[in-house]
Amino acid sequence: MVAVVMNSRAIIDDFLNQKRIAVVGVSRKESDFIRRLFRDLGKFGYDVVPVHSEAGEIDGKSCARKVQDIAPPVDGVLVMTGPEATEQVVRDCADAGVTRVWMYRATGRGAVSQKAVDYCEENGIDVVPGECPYMFVQQSGWFHHLHGFLVKLTGKYPQ
Repeated sequence: MVAVVMNSRAIIDDFLNQKRIAVVGVSRKESDFIRRLFRDLGKFGYDVVPVHSEAGEIDGKSCARKVQDIAPPVDGVLVMTGPEATEQVVRDCADAGVTRVWMYRATGRGAVSQKAVDYCEENGIDVVPGECPYMFVQQSGWFHHLHGFLVKLTGKYPQ
């Protein structure tokens, strides 16, 4: 069970103010939501780096096998894996000197792992444990802003 954590809008904004972001767990399937988010982040002006242990490239960009393999280094890591892989990903981030991690979640558990959240907090990594980046990126479409509005109505929107 993952503890409910209210995200800090300051940490979210800091993450999104970075320009070079790795996306760990990018799907090889063209139509997958994660792949669409990866492409959209690139369209929104981010220098996105795909991280996938088995893919050679995604959308014409060379894949790193793990965060430590990325050169030059990234400013933040968006984790799109299952929660069982997230703990290793945040350890990789610490080894690579990455101090910003976002564990994606729209519904269900997403990439959020309580052990991984605890590891980040214990090791000086700013962490967003949940939320969908689309809700906070200005250029995303109306549907994502509607999602954010609905989350605000529940009182769970980050302050």
